[in-house]
Amino acid sequence: MKKIHFLIFTLFAFCTVFAQTFQPNWASLNTRKMPEWFQQDKFGIFIHWGVYAVPAYAPVIPNSGDSYAEWYWYRLQEKDSNFTAFHNKNYGADFTYPQFEKQFKAEMFNPDQWADVFKKSGAKYVVLTSKHHEGYCLWNSAEADRDWNRPWNAVTGTPKRDLLGDLSTAVRKSGLKMGYYYSLYEWFNPLWLTDKKRYVSEHMIPQFKDLVTKYKPSVIFSDGEWELSDTAWKSEELLAWLFNESPVAKEVVVDDRWGNNTRSKNTGATYSTSEYGSGMDASVIWEESQGIGHSYGYNRNEKLEDYKSSHDLILMLADIVSRGGNLLLDIGPTADGRIPVIMQQRLEDMGAWLQTNGEAIYGTKAYKQPYEWSDGKKPEKKGEAFMAGYSIAELVKPKKDYANVEAFFTTKGRNLFCIIPSYKPQIKLRNFKVAAGASVSILGSTKSLKIKQVGQDTIVDLSALKPGEVAAELFVLQIKNAL
Repeated sequence: MKKIHFLIFTLFAFCTVFAQTFQPNWASLNTRKMPEWFQQDKFGIFIHWGVYAVPAYAPVIPNSGDSYAEWYWYRLQEKDSNFTAFHNKNYGADFTYPQFEKQFKAEMFNPDQWADVFKKSGAKYVVLTSKHHEGYCLWNSAEADRDWNRPWNAVTGTPKRDLLGDLSTAVRKSGLKMGYYYSLYEWFNPLWLTDKKRYVSEHMIPQFKDLVTKYKPSVIFSDGEWELSDTAWKSEELLAWLFNESPVAKEVVVDDRWGNNTRSKNTGATYSTSEYGSGMDASVIWEESQGIGHSYGYNRNEKLEDYKSSHDLILMLADIVSRGGNLLLDIGPTADGRIPVIMQQRLEDMGAWLQTNGEAIYGTKAYKQPYEWSDGKKPEKKGEAFMAGYSIAELVKPKKDYANVEAFFTTKGRNLFCIIPSYKPQIKLRNFKVAAGASVSILGSTKSLKIKQVGQDTIVDLSALKPGEVAAELFVLQIKNAL
């Protein structure tokens, strides 16, 4: 009997050690290891969709939050002339933003078609705006209807459909992970405006737990945190529940937006976020988000030239991954539920490239030297990749005084991948000594290439290749056993 009791005690102690419980404080939360899938998957799709897809308007101002169409209601309230002039002319000064909800019908929404587009893009996960700062929910949220005192979700409102649930089912059926963007605050929620403490306890927390419990996200992109501290949001308590008790405790990853004092901190529990070109490096777990255009929500005011080309989007992915980050590329569907065709085309082009070259992206790590510059060294200021206001594509096709990027580097085990923006008969890897027995080829080709050491540099000779044996742009050299 004593032996049985001893075995039970030992088993209990063993389980206790390995069933870690996180306390509601950052010191404890930061001991949680980030689920490995996130850093391996590298590429996700962001979706901004809500009532703002009805007016679908913002001025086109590169690298400016004023160009975000999803902020339409807020800009009207602050009487931004760029928005009020458009609104008054087309809808009338007396037409209120909540009236747009009647036109948010999503009648063309086909979640299986959306999921097929995402699958073909080569993305591995999807993040949908469950609720933006306007407070409108894409699932049946009782808190939304109660505190707004009107139907303010897609099930009780005009679509009469669980848009979030239907898309989640389709995305998972296609083999991708599903996550949700969730805004902590709501601009004009009556309870938020009158009693922020009650809003947090009676609206935000139960609504967040309802979303997580019902739909089981792999990613939570929190936002709208800047009005209060993490303590006022009760973020540490909420994350302790998420990591200990929720149905996604082991798999879920969360970003760093949990209070006006949390961004780029708590890097054990959260990943860092950047958007529209701020960028980071491999010293942190991070993700860059951008739209294909200048807005996250669909903006009818954007023209063809306002959309990044497929070539530039692939370069952006290569740059981010070479620095250890993930790309969360945003699309903005229309109010009737369609992904604009130009966005579909861009995503399919990326997927076609990744079918051949994905080995240089998925599951890779950043090399100690992310890029090869044309002059052999990284410029101190103006050549910084993702310097605010400049994309890597602009650096590859440099403006005056900007350096030219000749290659991006990633690694997997002992293999080195060199993502080359355009063909050259000879590729020189400066200050790189290749290991003995290394071999080099182009992804998608079985033809081996010559490689040799010349002084401190490694030279790869492509001059013997015939037309068509290598892409003129954006091909990948794989150097096996290089490291």
